[in-house]
Amino acid sequence: MDFYSVLEEAIISDDIGVKERLTLQALAYCNENEVRAEDGFVPKWFERPSYASKCHIVDPRELPARKDFDSPEGLATLIHAITHIEYSAIDLALDAVYRFPQMPTDYKKDWLVVAEDEIRHYKMLNRLLEGLGYAYGDFPVHCGLFDAAEHTAHSALERMAVVPRYYEASGLDVNPQIMKKLDNKRKNPHVKALIDALKVILDEEIDHVHKGDRWFKYLCAKEGLEESVYFEILERYNLLSKHRPHINVQARKEAGFACEEILKLGAKACD
Repeated sequence: MDFYSVLEEAIISDDIGVKERLTLQALAYCNENEVRAEDGFVPKWFERPSYASKCHIVDPRELPARKDFDSPEGLATLIHAITHIEYSAIDLALDAVYRFPQMPTDYKKDWLVVAEDEIRHYKMLNRLLEGLGYAYGDFPVHCGLFDAAEHTAHSALERMAVVPRYYEASGLDVNPQIMKKLDNKRKNPHVKALIDALKVILDEEIDHVHKGDRWFKYLCAKEGLEESVYFEILERYNLLSKHRPHINVQARKEAGFACEEILKLGAKACD
């Protein structure tokens, strides 16, 4: 099996069925083989995200406000935004394997399992969209996560810090707040289905962030760096000053964050 060609095809495909088949194929291979960097292999630079063929990409400031969740369209815009995050996360997980072939096989397994989870999340959310009469690609999107992958393509350490330990960890903070806003509308079956989906996603994203935490710490130890380099990396990417009104302390602790880090990120208490 040409492992990295399979990953490349999975990353560039806009067909979720193809992504799923190739992800499972790569994971099965990893479970049976020690996967090492191939001689002469140089990861390709992807000029555009795979969803570019499906979605209209705009600047984040041009995205419509998501406030009216009472109408089918308003609820669909919210679900679409979350669906887009999950789709983007599929490619990010696959790219974490493809981009850093020098990493151990256990690392590759971890991120292929994450990709498998994200595919399931995407399919679950897209069914909710379809139930409202919409589909992925019906609303504009931004490419912030693709940009984050591009900016950290040179460093596995920075990728682990920025993607799972910053962006995915931020999702742990935001997800419960969305559920809270929707709670008084749960008599609507579409809203209830979304809340149920968000609960599944939250539980599994804790594990994803924990995987990122594991490999971030592995790389810190390997490179002889203090784990506090995390904050230096966030500062480098202008992420440290982002306002975080709600820190999910318990979820971040479960995902591997120390209280010292959680407090530095803005939590009022951590014990």
